[in-house]
Amino acid sequence: MRIAFISPYDWSVHGGVNSHIRHLADIFREWGHDVTIFAPASEPEQVADQCVVLGKPYGLRVSGSVARITFAWSAPRVKKLLAEGRFDVIHLHEPLMPLLPYHFLRYSRAANVGTFHAAKDGGLRLYGYTRPFTRRWFRKLDGKIAVSPAAARLVSRYFAGYFNIIPNGIEFDHWSEPREKLPEFDDGKVNILFVGRPEKRKGLKYLLRAYLRLRQKRDDIRLIVVGAGDFTRYQRLMEPFPDIVFRSNVDYEELPRFHHTSDVFCAPNTGNESQGYVIMEALAAGLPVVASNIEGFAGVITHESEGLLVRPKDEAAIEEGILRLIRDPALRERLALRGQEHAREYGWDTVAHKVMSYYERLVYERQQVEEVHARRRARATGTVGP
Repeated sequence: MRIAFISPYDWSVHGGVNSHIRHLADIFREWGHDVTIFAPASEPEQVADQCVVLGKPYGLRVSGSVARITFAWSAPRVKKLLAEGRFDVIHLHEPLMPLLPYHFLRYSRAANVGTFHAAKDGGLRLYGYTRPFTRRWFRKLDGKIAVSPAAARLVSRYFAGYFNIIPNGIEFDHWSEPREKLPEFDDGKVNILFVGRPEKRKGLKYLLRAYLRLRQKRDDIRLIVVGAGDFTRYQRLMEPFPDIVFRSNVDYEELPRFHHTSDVFCAPNTGNESQGYVIMEALAAGLPVVASNIEGFAGVITHESEGLLVRPKDEAAIEEGILRLIRDPALRERLALRGQEHAREYGWDTVAHKVMSYYERLVYERQQVEEVHARRRARATGTVGP
C-alpha cells in the first residue's frame, strides 16, 4: 500500500503529533508498505531525509500553546506530488489545521483519513472561526479518527460525524524494561514523580501545595519534577525545600530511570488533555498513578482499577490520594500490576494494526463505490448490457 502522512506541524520540532506519525511510518515500512511524510520544516536541510518539506512554519497560538504551521501556498506542488505518488491512502493529522492539509484534501483522489489529536474543554476558537471555510474539506474525509473520546467530543462540537477511536501509542518496552535506579534518589525515601511542561494546565502548583501538606505528616518523602521547559519560577518558590528536586529537559532515553526510581506518579493536570500520554508511560513503567479526574485521563484509567482519580485543582484530594498509596503497599502493587497490563493495549504495534485495518476497510469501500459508478457510466453510454 502507498501511504502519505501529512503533518501541519514543523517537522524540525519534536511534538506529540509528529512522534505519532514517525512511529506509524516506521512500523508500516517494516511491514513492507511505501510511506512518504509531507510536512513544513524550519530546518529543511536537517530533515530532508525524513520527509518531503513543504513550506516554512510560523508560530500560531492555539489552546494555550504555540503551533508551528505553514501558510505557504503549496497547491501546485502538492498536485504534482499526488499525481506522482499515486497514493492509496492520504492520512492527514489535524486535517483542519491551516494550511498544508487543505491542499492535499483539495487534490487527493485517494482514501482520505484524518486523525484529530487535540482536546480542549471550552472548545477551540480556530474551529469556530474557520468552520465556514473548512467544512468543505471535512466532507472530503473518507475516514475520521480521534485519539480519545475527549478529542472526538471537541471536533464534534463543530463538525458532526462518526469518529473511530484509535489512541496514541507508546513504546511499551522502552518504559517497562527494568532500569537501574538513579543513585541520588535511591536512599529509602518515597519518591513522588511529576512529568510535564511548566504550563498552567499541567497543574504543578496544586501538586506542590499537596506535597507541602504531606511534608507536615512525613519526613521520608521526596518530590521529583521532570519536564521540558524552564522551571525557574517554581524552583525559586520551593528553594527552602531541598526535598523538592527539579530536572529540566531530561533525555528520552534517560527518562524511564526516573520512573523506575520512583514509587508514586502524580498527574495533577487541570484539563484540556486529549489522552494522558504521561499516564500511559507511567503505567507501562509499573508505577501506581494518582491523576486528576478529567476526561482525557478518565479515558485511560479507571478509578481503583489502574489508578486513583482525584478532584482537579484540589491539593487536599491530591494529598489524600498520594498518602493512601504511601500507606498501602498492597494497593500500590495491585494498581501497578493492573496498570502495566492495561498499558500493553497502547503499544505501537497494537495501535498500528488498528490503523492499518481501518485503511484497508476504507480503501475497499472506496473501490466498491468506484466500481458502482463505473458500471453506471458504462450503462449510460451503452458500453455494457443491463
